[in-house]
Amino acid sequence: MSLVDLDLLVPYGWTPSVATDYLPLLDDSVIPARVLRMDRSECDVAVPFATTRLPDQAGARIVRARCPRSDSEVSGLCTGDWVALGSDSGALPDTHRLLNDAVVRDVLPRRTAIVRAAVSGHSDARARSASQVLAANVDTVLLCSPGDGDVDLGRIERMLALAWESGAQPVVVLTKADLADDLSLDPVRAVAPGATVVAVSASTGFGMEVLTALLDGTVALIGASGAGKSTLANALLGADVFATNAVREGDKRGRHTTVHRELRPLPGGGTLIDTPGLRSIGLWDAAQGLERTFSEVESLAAQCRFGDCTHIGEPGCAVLAAIESGELPQRRLDSFRKLTRENEWMAARTDSRARAEREKQWRDISKEQRRMYRQRQGGRR
Repeated sequence: MSLVDLDLLVPYGWTPSVATDYLPLLDDSVIPARVLRMDRSECDVAVPFATTRLPDQAGARIVRARCPRSDSEVSGLCTGDWVALGSDSGALPDTHRLLNDAVVRDVLPRRTAIVRAAVSGHSDARARSASQVLAANVDTVLLCSPGDGDVDLGRIERMLALAWESGAQPVVVLTKADLADDLSLDPVRAVAPGATVVAVSASTGFGMEVLTALLDGTVALIGASGAGKSTLANALLGADVFATNAVREGDKRGRHTTVHRELRPLPGGGTLIDTPGLRSIGLWDAAQGLERTFSEVESLAAQCRFGDCTHIGEPGCAVLAAIESGELPQRRLDSFRKLTRENEWMAARTDSRARAEREKQWRDISKEQRRMYRQRQGGRR
C-alpha cells in the first residue's frame, strides 16, 4: 500500500468507515478502486494514483480495467462497486502496470445495492427470475417523478420499495416544479412514510438548496425516462455532464438519453450516480422494502383479529375498518396487494430456479459418478 495515496479516493466516496471495512480484505497484490462506469467486459475505475488532468489540480487517476467473464461475481460488477484491482503479473501494481493491464480481482462486499427484477425478452423461468443491480454502495436514493402533470403514486410506491430494500435512504423528488399548475406534496407524503418529499426545478433553481442539504454520501438517481434525472444531475454537478432530451409532446414520455450508469464526484462532497430511465420497475425480494413503504398498512394488519387475515372479508379486520372510516384510502390497499402478490410471485420463481439448478448439479454429479464407475469396471477386465 505504500505506493498509493488512498486520500485521492475521497472524492469518489472513500471514507474512514469504508477503509475500516475494506483494507483488512486486501493483500499486497491489489489496491482498492471504485467502479465509475461499466461497458460490457471492461469498466472505468478510479485508482489512488495521482494525476494532473487539470492545471494545478491533482486527483485520482481513471483507468480502464478488464472484468473477467469466468468469474460470475466479478462479471456482475455495477457502478458504485468497490473492487480489488491488480495486474496480470500478480505483483504489487504500480502506475505503469495499472495503465496497461488492470484487472478486477474481486468485488468487495456491497454495503447497499438497488436491485430490481431484470428485464428480459426470454420467456423461460430462469430469465424471468434474474435480478439486475442498478447501483451499489448508495447512501441516498433520489426517486425522481415529474411534477408537471398527474403524479404517478403507484410508480413512486414501487421505487420506494426498491429504495428501502436497498438499505439506502430514499428522497422523493418531484421534478419540473416550474411547469406545474398546482403541485401539492401532501398526496406524495401520504404514500412515502419515513421519506422526505421535495419539489424542485433544475432549470430555475427552485428547491435545489433544500435538496442539496439532503444529499449524503453516494447519491443515485432513479426514475422513468423523461423524469428529468439528467437535468437534475447536471444541476447538482454544476456542469452539463449528462446529455438531456425533451419529452415527446404527444404522450409526455421521455427517450433514453443516459445509456450508462455513471458515477461522478459532487462539488460539495459525495458522489452522484445517474442511471438510465426505467421503463419497468420489477420487485426483487423486496419484502422488507414493502413493509417500510406500506408501514401504516402493516401497523393496521397487526391489529386484525386473525393473524393470517387477508383483509378481504374477515371479521375483526382492522385494515377494512380503516378503509370504511376513511383512515386508509382504497387505492393504497390495492397497491399494497398488487405489489405484495408480485413480490411473492417473483420469490416463488426464484425458489424454482434455485431448485432447478440444484437438481441439475446433482444430475451432473450422478452422471460423472456413473462414468467413473464404468471406467473402473472396464479397467478390471
